[in-house]
Amino acid sequence: MIKNYLFIKRTETRGKGVFTNENINADKIIEESPVIVMSAEDRVNLDKTLLHDYIFAWGDKKDKCCVALGFVSMYNHSYQSNCEYFMDFEEETIQIKTVKNIKAGEELTINYNGNWNDKKKIWFDVK
Repeated sequence: MIKNYLFIKRTETRGKGVFTNENINADKIIEESPVIVMSAEDRVNLDKTLLHDYIFAWGDKKDKCCVALGFVSMYNHSYQSNCEYFMDFEEETIQIKTVKNIKAGEELTINYNGNWNDKKKIWFDVK
């Protein structure tokens, strides 16, 4: 499920991102997408490709990885994100939920650290 007001668009500095053409209130689930779960061995190979930037650590022990379908892998990182994500290991899905009110035309972002307000430095420079 992806809300029909979400769309992908090129950003000025970060490639493509997820945007909205409607105002969205805080605490609203805007996407739930299935994931494809892969092994730790698969991750070694994926880390050598462009897909490295689009996969998530997966499982209670983070000993697997997954690629999310839908728009999930297209949300850009922000330390002041306006959305957060939740992983359901049993159902093999990721949900995106707003944490702030978002205006039409605004980019939707998540914090790649897992918690929407986590300030820990991530593995790449943020533009």
